Amino acid sequence: MMACLLEAPLRISVLSEVTATSRHYVDRLFDPDPQNVLQGVIDMKNAVIGNNKQKANLIVLGAVPRLLYLLQQSSSSLELRTECAVVLGSLAMGTENNIKSLVDCHIIPALLQGLLCSDLIFIEACLRCLRTVFISPVTPVQLLYTDPTVIPHLMSLLSRSQHTQEYITQIFAHCCKTPEHQTVLFNHGAIQNIAPLLISPSYKVRMQALKCFSVLAYENAQVSMTLVNVLVDGEQLSQVFVRMMQRDKPIEMQLTAAKCLTYMCRAGAISTDDGCVVLKTLPCLVRMCSKERLLEERVEGAETLAYLMEPDIELQRIASVTDHLVSMLADYFKYPSSVSAITDIKRLDHDLKHAHELRQAAFKLYASLGSNDEDIRKKITETENMMDRIVSGLSESSIKVRLAAVRCLHSLSRSVQQLRTSFHDHAVWKPLMKLLQNAPDEVLVMASSTLCNLLLEFSPSKEPILESGVIELLCSLTQSDSPALRVNGIWALMNMAFQADQKVKVEIVRALGTEQLFRLLSDPDANVLMKTLGLLRNLLSTRPHIDQIMSSHGKQIMQAVTLILEGEHSIEVKEQGHSNVKLQLAATFCISNLIWNEEDGSQERQDKLREMGFVDILHKLTQASDPNLCDRAKTAMQQYLA
Repeated sequence: MMACLLEAPLRISVLSEVTATSRHYVDRLFDPDPQNVLQGVIDMKNAVIGNNKQKANLIVLGAVPRLLYLLQQSSSSLELRTECAVVLGSLAMGTENNIKSLVDCHIIPALLQGLLCSDLIFIEACLRCLRTVFISPVTPVQLLYTDPTVIPHLMSLLSRSQHTQEYITQIFAHCCKTPEHQTVLFNHGAIQNIAPLLISPSYKVRMQALKCFSVLAYENAQVSMTLVNVLVDGEQLSQVFVRMMQRDKPIEMQLTAAKCLTYMCRAGAISTDDGCVVLKTLPCLVRMCSKERLLEERVEGAETLAYLMEPDIELQRIASVTDHLVSMLADYFKYPSSVSAITDIKRLDHDLKHAHELRQAAFKLYASLGSNDEDIRKKITETENMMDRIVSGLSESSIKVRLAAVRCLHSLSRSVQQLRTSFHDHAVWKPLMKLLQNAPDEVLVMASSTLCNLLLEFSPSKEPILESGVIELLCSLTQSDSPALRVNGIWALMNMAFQADQKVKVEIVRALGTEQLFRLLSDPDANVLMKTLGLLRNLLSTRPHIDQIMSSHGKQIMQAVTLILEGEHSIEVKEQGHSNVKLQLAATFCISNLIWNEEDGSQERQDKLREMGFVDILHKLTQASDPNLCDRAKTAMQQYLA
């Protein structure tokens, strides 16, 4: 007990020694003589430069509210107000905790208010501090948008000096995080105001302007379509970006310009076969994947390239034969550090800590490369130890790596060839099943999509998966709040039931339960309905199975099918027409299976269906506008007449 009592006073005395000198600085801020206050602020500025301990002490002792007060006082001289802004900027350069304290003291509104002053030196000091505060991850970017007059005022300050241009574009580039932010900046003339800065004499200004365009264009068709028509000094903007990707430009500039063109292309503003994409952007991004580049550059290069070619098989084919990309990516697993960094111990340490980001980027790029073309998939799986790497990626501690690895696996699982060979050889299904146990939704969606492919009838993994108790797991997915997971759960069951033996089918019906089957048949998501009918059709595909399942669940199943055939008729909504026909087709298939004449028991089933009003429904469907549906219904009617 005594030891505890002793500790506290000791700690206080140590703190008081450290803060004695700092307190002296803070006290001087309250001196009645303005000249002494100014000198005090200047001395404080010199004391905190590069000294994080001193910064923290001054913040603890309450320097910030006083500095902000002096900054906002109209009676303070311009020189004093400017020095206050400089000191605050220096305090902000410290740790994240410093920034938190500054934001809590309402530094942002105070500095934004300061921008209304006409003095350029003071404005620049306020902007420099704002820039430092806003680029910190702990600052809520929303604070830039709270007052609607701020963005237009910042736009008007862009013309004042190179410094205002650099700081303001840096603030925009960091604070544009959502489609709403993009719209606000767009509506206040961001494009017209920032475009001329791309040819500024200052590299920093050009670079920040370029970053602004990359965040403005990302997944934004409105911005991208506008950018295509912008001229900078008589030259098309896309050509300015192309020039910035030349090999003699700094890597950061090449990469950011490539991102701008990638985003414009993905938003539909530039065609995927345009020369500036195929001949310039794609090769530039492939260059970024080389092991000469720094870790961050390799990560960003690979992720951007994956995004660029995701929807386009031609770009995937071109990339797969550019600069040995497929084998270059294998180095992402072996060499976290670039060749140039071997002598830099600090860098090596940093790269080892971030090696997982490289693995994630490589998996994403492999997933994108292999999403359509069979030859590319073969090339990927034949890359050294590739399947082993994916398998270990599925159980890595980083959730992002697991997600990227399962995306890669999903992409490769679209290949019949791979399902029959490498997937089987590496028992990929085992880690996949493990991943399905308690993963977040985005991982579950990818993992369950992959599982659907592994359960196709020609996949050798289907048997061992069935024996591993997967049915319960899939049934639980069908109860998810996420439509994508419900679809995947029921889809996997549908694949599992296809040409399955009786034991499996009965087990599916038992595990799913008729209650849940009904819920799925009245699911708001049309895809869920389709797959559930597909499951029903597969469950009712052979006569002995039909009889067994109908004897135990016949009434409910009949009701369900009626529900769909009738329900869809009462919907007059034209947009739904397409899926209605599909649903009705599937339901009619189910009925045809049930009443096929050559089969035992078909008579009772036909009578049962007649009682439930099916003949009238079928008759209505023979007049359907869709020829397939019409034929199906006529065929089913024939069974009644035969």
